[in-house]
Amino acid sequence: MSLKKDKAKVLGEHFDDDRIRTFLHVEPYGNLDPDYCALEKAYRGMNAENFATFIRFFVEEGRNINASNGEGKTFLQVIKSHRHAEEYVEALEAAGAKDEGAV
Repeated sequence: MSLKKDKAKVLGEHFDDDRIRTFLHVEPYGNLDPDYCALEKAYRGMNAENFATFIRFFVEEGRNINASNGEGKTFLQVIKSHRHAEEYVEALEAAGAKDEGAV
C-alpha cells in the first residue's frame, strides 16, 4: 500500500486581506526573530502579489523589515540569491529593506 498526499499544492492561490494578515502572527521557531520568521513564512506561502500586500501590512504594524536570522543576515540578503525572488526582493526594497553587507 502506498501513501498518498493529503492535498495537492495550490499554485497561484489569491489570499484575501484577512488571510494575508494571519501570516503576521506566526510562531517563531528556535531563537529566530519573530519578524524574520513572519517574513520567511509569508515568502514561502504566498505568490509575489500577496507577499507585497503582506509587506504593506507588516510595515504598517511597525514590524522590523530588516530583522535578521541566526547568522545575522536580513531576509532580503537571504532571498536575493534565489532564482525566482525578483518580485519579492522588489517588494522588500520598496518597503525600506536594506542589503548592507550583502551575502
